[in-house]
Amino acid sequence: MEVLEIARWQFGITTIYHFFFSPLTMGLAVLTAILHTFYYRTGSEQYKRLTKYFGKLFVIIFALGVVTGIVLEFQFGMAWSEYSRFVGDIFGIPLAIEALLAFFLESTFIAVWIFGWGRLPKRIHLVSIWLVALGSNLSALWILIANAWMQLPVGFVINEGRAELADFVAVMLNKQMLVMAQHTIIAAFVTGGLFMFGISAWQILRNNQVEAFAKSARIALVFTAVSSLLVATTGHSQAQHTVQHQPMKMAAMEGLWQTEQPASFSLFAIIDEENQASRRELRLPYMLSVLAHNDASSEVKGMKDLQQEYEEAYGPGNYIPPVTVVYWSFRIMVGLGVLFILYSFFGLGLWWKNKLETNRWFLKIGTVMMFLPLVANSLGWIVTEIGRQPWVVYGLMFTRDGVSPNVSGGSMLLTTVAFTLVYGLIAAVAVYLVHRFAKNGLPEDTEKMISY
Repeated sequence: MEVLEIARWQFGITTIYHFFFSPLTMGLAVLTAILHTFYYRTGSEQYKRLTKYFGKLFVIIFALGVVTGIVLEFQFGMAWSEYSRFVGDIFGIPLAIEALLAFFLESTFIAVWIFGWGRLPKRIHLVSIWLVALGSNLSALWILIANAWMQLPVGFVINEGRAELADFVAVMLNKQMLVMAQHTIIAAFVTGGLFMFGISAWQILRNNQVEAFAKSARIALVFTAVSSLLVATTGHSQAQHTVQHQPMKMAAMEGLWQTEQPASFSLFAIIDEENQASRRELRLPYMLSVLAHNDASSEVKGMKDLQQEYEEAYGPGNYIPPVTVVYWSFRIMVGLGVLFILYSFFGLGLWWKNKLETNRWFLKIGTVMMFLPLVANSLGWIVTEIGRQPWVVYGLMFTRDGVSPNVSGGSMLLTTVAFTLVYGLIAAVAVYLVHRFAKNGLPEDTEKMISY
């Protein structure tokens, strides 16, 4: 258990570090392409300078995301060799396609875009940044295909203790992937939108090139407002999918120990995992039934009944995940999502009244708000992965069976400490580089090449 717990902490820490950068890269790539499109259509030097400015920040974050992501690939073999042996025939395919197709598409056209200023026809140059944005989001899509198979295994056969691919199309079009992908990618757009708005607000507060940064702030607000609404709707679809295919996760998200019909939605509760109860609850009647099935009178199963069902299906064991972590991670994530909607639409109202650039409190909040999507994304990942426990592949393989059998606890602890320290250093470098290149504002020489 010592090796298992350390391995889980190691993978969780390194993944969350990487997940700080990936959604930001995906959202900022699209926004940079949008700015470049505005420049292409208008010929405005302000849009050209904004494109180069935010493009520089995008490339910095992209590079750091690549560095933090490399470790994850090696961890499958180093810390989770039994898991890799079991899923390798299926899991390796989307990972290989991600590296050979999507990542190389993104990285190749980043170079084309960076060095294409003044060298390529404007239309071709514009296409290059859109291909970067496409590649960035395609990379995420293939990773989500792999993760979706862990959540809902399809298109496979078990042969000599290994899962082997039987239906490539079924794996690629996994229903779990379809709901996860749209929610995750659009959440990345919110991340990029609030980041761009936060940087723009910071520059406006410093009275630095206000006219130009007002343009990027408005684009970011529209982008964020639309994306935040779509995140809510796609999140609802994903929750309903979870009720059907991972009911234990949904019950943990709601702190629902006993089956209810109709089921009420928990606004607040103190989770008592030892006694399997929720204390001091504040609940909304019928709401969970509506959210789960679009039917106010429907039944939602509780964890105690599901535990009995799982024992009958899979044998003795504890099939209830860490409820407190899942319950509160879900609530904070949803609360932040609501906050993003309210903030972005309030900003659109200020823009309508021509008060966006003069409302200093709103702008100051924006410089803090830009970091909150990173928290929301991490909490969403925690709900998805910890809520699936004790499974590493749902219904097929327990997490405890996936860890490498020949790695000692000391080695696992040493590498975990080393990864944490190195990643902490990378995070510090990220903050330093973004601050250094962002603080000076837009370059005055619009014809100057972007220097990285």
